[in-house]
Amino acid sequence: MSKGADIELIDVTKRYGAALAVESVSLKIPAGTYCCLLGPSGCGKTTTLRMMAGHESITEGDIRLGNTVVTDLPPARRGTAMMFQSYALFPHLDTVDNVAFSLKMKGVDKASRRAKAMEMLKLVHMDHLAERRPAQLSGGQQQRVALARALITDPQVLLLDEPLSALDPFLKIKVRQELKKLQLQLGISFIHVTHSQEEAMALSDLVVVMNGGRIEQAGTPREVFNRPATAFVARFMGDHNVIAGRVTAIGDDDMTFEVPGGASFRAPRAPQSGLEPGEPVEIAVRTDRVTLGAGAMPGCGLTGLVQNIEYHGQKVQVALNAPGVAEFAVQVPETAFFAAPLSVGDAVPLAWTPQDVHILKASPAA
Repeated sequence: MSKGADIELIDVTKRYGAALAVESVSLKIPAGTYCCLLGPSGCGKTTTLRMMAGHESITEGDIRLGNTVVTDLPPARRGTAMMFQSYALFPHLDTVDNVAFSLKMKGVDKASRRAKAMEMLKLVHMDHLAERRPAQLSGGQQQRVALARALITDPQVLLLDEPLSALDPFLKIKVRQELKKLQLQLGISFIHVTHSQEEAMALSDLVVVMNGGRIEQAGTPREVFNRPATAFVARFMGDHNVIAGRVTAIGDDDMTFEVPGGASFRAPRAPQSGLEPGEPVEIAVRTDRVTLGAGAMPGCGLTGLVQNIEYHGQKVQVALNAPGVAEFAVQVPETAFFAAPLSVGDAVPLAWTPQDVHILKASPAA
């Protein structure tokens, strides 16, 4: 394989008529990075991927691969390869000819292209099924063939559009591990579109969370999970509670804010936020950092009414609400929950520590 290259998006915008699909996206993905574009349906992640591939034109901005601006280059001349969600295999060709197809289009002789195709099939552990047609392969096997076909062009960047969405849960985990192993082995960047937080966390070196055609946050999985930038990221990544209110007082080390129901909460003071009394503020508290029972420090707790209880095996998810605070959740270890079980309708005191409070920024897509 060729050595990978950095890929950079510079103020990239995509419009479809009056509709804005992607707005002023700037992002640099270093060579050799596993990057996941993560977000809900319609957030612009697939459009962004297709612009990188050259399958969508760019309304404004540029895309650079290494030292080359590829904005106006056709897909075959970019140094990228794309693996489509549908796999798009030719039903009348066997596995080896499907993989070799792009080399055939380039005029490579039959013996050479088939040898190269077998090399790629061996890489994805599919060489033993080289003579089968797509209809004789499982979904996971077809996916590997599509992967081999993308890699045969020797790309500097591989683009993957929801590559695991058609697989069952057990196979997803297996193929996920193989993708990461393959990316490390090849040393090129994989840019992978997904709406699965779990998939992005498991695979990526760089998570790019998109919403409304913009990037809300880009960082390592741990950064994005532990320090979500905005309320959207906190909610989308899951396992965070968001409490919104208005600042009532600013102290030396902390600030106080009030929610519509009248309750007051404390948060560490963040000088860089520039918040003043009367301004809106949102905080995030991880669901696994909230404890049941009394003993909260002033402003670091509430009493909630249990709305729903879900058993998840090693943990139990308890959903509550309180005046001015809707959809508050707590993850309780299984043994702790069943030592003192709760029922829907119970009023429960909740507590957390100031260190577990994270102040959020206003969303760019808001």
